[in-house]
Amino acid sequence: MNKWTKDADAIAKLSPEQYRVTQEGATERPGAGEYLDNKQPGIYVDVVSGEPLFASSDKFDSGCGWPSFTRPIEPANVNEVRDTTYGMVRTEVRSMHADSHLGHVFEDGPEDRGGLRYCINSASLRFIHRDDMEAEGYGAYLDQVEEIS
Repeated sequence: MNKWTKDADAIAKLSPEQYRVTQEGATERPGAGEYLDNKQPGIYVDVVSGEPLFASSDKFDSGCGWPSFTRPIEPANVNEVRDTTYGMVRTEVRSMHADSHLGHVFEDGPEDRGGLRYCINSASLRFIHRDDMEAEGYGAYLDQVEEIS
């Protein structure tokens, strides 16, 4: 299994928006994220470390303006932290190994799928299509990604 780390080279290659989101805890504009409307089969990994975070089969349209997922693909790779910024109490979601800011988790997701909504910034993610998962070292997660015919 791969060892996921906070990679200085990967950080140096981030776009200004990716850096602002992952390293400074910013939020991309609603409706502006690259993966909001992505319906392709695959997984989403941390843009800094490559650690697997979410599967397309757990993605749903929440109408919130950011990609939403019902659960992490690998719960150990997601860290939840209390966030009291902007006069609110929320649960921030960060990647465990790279400590990238990903977004927030809320308890208003689909009840039949656990009731959670992981509201995630596209800028913190890299999408790996199902067809490329084996070659990129993510073959162990193929069973969690639905094939689209």
